[in-house]
Amino acid sequence: MKILHLETSSKNCSVAISEGEELLCLCEEVSENYKQSESLHTFVEWALEGTEITLNELDAISLGKGPGSYTGLRIGASSAKGFCFGLNIPLIAINSLETMIEPFLKNDYDLIIPLIDARRMEVYTAVFDGNSGDMLTQTEAKVLEEHSFQEYHDKKILFVGDGVTKAKEILQLSTADFDDKVYPTAKYLIKKAVERYNQKEFEDVAYFEPFYLKDFQGVKKKKSEE
Repeated sequence: MKILHLETSSKNCSVAISEGEELLCLCEEVSENYKQSESLHTFVEWALEGTEITLNELDAISLGKGPGSYTGLRIGASSAKGFCFGLNIPLIAINSLETMIEPFLKNDYDLIIPLIDARRMEVYTAVFDGNSGDMLTQTEAKVLEEHSFQEYHDKKILFVGDGVTKAKEILQLSTADFDDKVYPTAKYLIKKAVERYNQKEFEDVAYFEPFYLKDFQGVKKKKSEE
């Protein structure tokens, strides 16, 4: 099957096309300014051109459903749903944290813990088995403190993601390694997307919403004084 993969939950706007489990093309860019609205459809066009595949040849759309940037997730979900409605193909949604651990599995770590930067000292996170990749805890919005993750003090841990920058400053875990250059990416949606396609685990496109985890928090404008 041919699947178009979209991942827009972070600073990395990422698009991939696969046939079966083979990656055919990847277009992505990390931007501090969250350029999904500018880049996503351009990357889709480039990926289709690069693989010489037309939209009508696609069998499904897979999407990194979050958690992450509220605006980025809205853009990705709107595009994915538009493709699915227009092409009458199914939607597959995958937790974006799962795309951050695949390169590090079976690499001598007991646990892999993605940290996606949120507001202030908060991160989106979950704990994964470093060998099997199984999710051991539920995805949560966690406020980092000095004693966060101390229950794993006797484990060899790898923290990955842009939330690592603030985690390194306060976590007291001598057995932990840190990699802050890891972002959710469309190329690591492929394996799970193929599994779910074969098992027909599809989303209801009409009612699908991204995994925001938290409500959008905008900045309130002060009322003008009369």
